[in-house]
Amino acid sequence: MARVTRFRFKPFSKKQKKILTWWMHPEYKNYDAIICDGSIRSGKTLPMSLSFVMWAMESFRYKNFGLAGKTVGTLKRNVWIQLKFLLSIRGYKVGRMTDSSENSYYIRKGSSINYFYLFGGRDESSQDSVQGFTAAGFLFDEVAIMPKSFVQQAVGRCSEEGAKLWFNCNPDSPYHWFKLEWIDMVKEKNALHIHFLLDDNPSLSKEVKERYMKLYVGIFYQRFILGLWVLAEGIVYSMFKDSMIVSSVPKNVKIQKKWISIDYGQSNATVFLLIGIGTDGRMYILDEYYHEGRTSQSQKSPAAYSKDYFKFLKKNGTKEIIDDRVKIYPVNKETTFVDPSAKGFIMQLYEDGERHISPAINKVNEGIELLSSIIDNDLFRVLAHCTNTISEFNAYSWDPKAQERGEDKPLKTHDHCMDAIRYYVNGTRKIWQRMIITQPRIA
Repeated sequence: MARVTRFRFKPFSKKQKKILTWWMHPEYKNYDAIICDGSIRSGKTLPMSLSFVMWAMESFRYKNFGLAGKTVGTLKRNVWIQLKFLLSIRGYKVGRMTDSSENSYYIRKGSSINYFYLFGGRDESSQDSVQGFTAAGFLFDEVAIMPKSFVQQAVGRCSEEGAKLWFNCNPDSPYHWFKLEWIDMVKEKNALHIHFLLDDNPSLSKEVKERYMKLYVGIFYQRFILGLWVLAEGIVYSMFKDSMIVSSVPKNVKIQKKWISIDYGQSNATVFLLIGIGTDGRMYILDEYYHEGRTSQSQKSPAAYSKDYFKFLKKNGTKEIIDDRVKIYPVNKETTFVDPSAKGFIMQLYEDGERHISPAINKVNEGIELLSSIIDNDLFRVLAHCTNTISEFNAYSWDPKAQERGEDKPLKTHDHCMDAIRYYVNGTRKIWQRMIITQPRIA
């Protein structure tokens, strides 16, 4: 039997009520758009999507409307599923349009009926999906992570008389195109701007808000908790301290689990990192292999790197003496995370006998967010002989030229060990988020 999650209603906050009623309020109803930005989990999405449909059904009949997310899948998960439930208990009938795509629906209430289409704004090619579409309104969920070309194309589709636009997002760079062209120009765009913080969501308890505050640090705390459009600049891991460099794992700590994480390159460096979790709840960088063909003047083939990999496993394994003979067991690890672009190397490892391989999740900023919180919560240590890893922590920086384009990107230098660590934290995200939330800061 399917498990049903009960929806618990909370009274709307003042700002949420403003979203729900702005289109009929004497002071705001003549605006062409509404923009809601601010903290994550601050209660923007639910009232915005509900208000969007209520406005559409009150204002139009037999018209088309668009809803967009980064992908149709995320839009359904984050907006559409809950929205359909809320509409149903308010007397709206929602059905799929059988003569169209699976992402098109009709909504009916009384004698009013309108048509709603779901779109994904994943990349520049996404603009093709809205060409030729004529709409009376468009809602953009998380507009700051959509390409400008897609949003411009969708906005241009809203040519019906009385059409309105609805945007929500979390903050990004102050040079982001949406900040410059919409939030900084609300008067010129004839738009209503409402800024949200965690306290504007009445459904969040004090404990939940404190949990979210623990998950972010630095620039990510400023954006996702304080709701500020601020630059990512300087050293990425500025919270890394020399006190986190240790000569060995403390005697009272045992390593419970181990992983290998690999960033692979031909002319660039190839890195193997041995990473473990200690009984003290900390992440330990236990050992590193680092080879850069460009500076060493010694290029290696995938087969040669594979041999080095198995030597690395033996080096960090265990030894047992049986009848005066030394038996070496490779390191007992959970899996090996490998740069997903290194398909040839992954194939070589597999052919050489490695069966526990996981192509890494290469989400840059998400990995940086999590590792920053791990370090800031003092859950990180690196052994002193891992000199390349330590050097990169002190050099890994945000790209100032990318910032001028409104993008958050680290410089592509001094990043090979950093990439390998990011592959690991992305692959073990659930472990570390739970550790950050449930454990007090360790002295």
